[in-house]
Amino acid sequence: MNTPHPPDPRDRPARLSVGVVGAGRVGPVLAASLQLAGHRPVAVSGVSETSVRRAAQLLPDVPLVSPAEVLARADLVLLTVPDDALPGLVEGLADTGAVRPGQLIAHTSGRYGAKVLDPALRAGALPLALHPAMTFTGTAVDVQRLAGCSFGVTAPDELRMAAEALVIEMGGEPEWIAEESRPLYHAALALGANHLVTLVAQAMELLREAGVAAPDRMLGPLLGAALDNALRSGDAALTGPVARGDAGTVAAHVTELRAHAPGMVAGYLAMARATADRALAHGTLKPELAQDLLGVLGGDPEGPAT
Repeated sequence: MNTPHPPDPRDRPARLSVGVVGAGRVGPVLAASLQLAGHRPVAVSGVSETSVRRAAQLLPDVPLVSPAEVLARADLVLLTVPDDALPGLVEGLADTGAVRPGQLIAHTSGRYGAKVLDPALRAGALPLALHPAMTFTGTAVDVQRLAGCSFGVTAPDELRMAAEALVIEMGGEPEWIAEESRPLYHAALALGANHLVTLVAQAMELLREAGVAAPDRMLGPLLGAALDNALRSGDAALTGPVARGDAGTVAAHVTELRAHAPGMVAGYLAMARATADRALAHGTLKPELAQDLLGVLGGDPEGPAT
């Protein structure tokens, strides 16, 4: 009879002391969610007044200390700093001896995988990349939003189960992303989420200019339906004048944008061209209607109206 091997403790993290380096919108939220799962936040570092205030609201009674002191106190360290600052931070912490062998070091950057943590790995740390695919406000509402949120997870194979367990404990859904796919993964999220905010803000601005008193109320149902349809049906959900090949309507749009919001013309044309390409490939836009439409869209964004 085979005797079962005891589970590797790295497969499911025990109750951990948690530290946060970078009290931006993400770090304190993740630490608060880990606290709900039974882990213990013990230290946080932050510089700006906003960061200090945010940490005090989400992690009351957790001391504000230097990054090196965070690592000295915590079993699990969350590095939640801007992408461009992450490599230098990791190198600096490793070079100064702040990293302890056996310590879990997790960053939340979408751009990077686990390799950016190599300086910490050489110091004996256990590297994890845990990126929540969510937009954050830095308030308690974000803790609730983590329920069902996908996390892009990258880690050495022997730490995969531990990384996924931490995500599950935060209420998230782990999605494994290969190291070499992290930049493409992050580009996809930025394209969908960050640019969406820009598009919605521009649409509301134009509606106000057109005299609509509550553009958010007008756009809410429309955008909700469009998002739901796109997630369900992809390119089959394309509608509107570009997908129909209404070149005259698109030309009128461009004329109005040049008159009222010239800074939006280039973005409108770029998105319309992309929409036309996808509608053509899907068969929504009829080829015989595409020529006039593409003629409108091929105009100089800064030039005269078509």
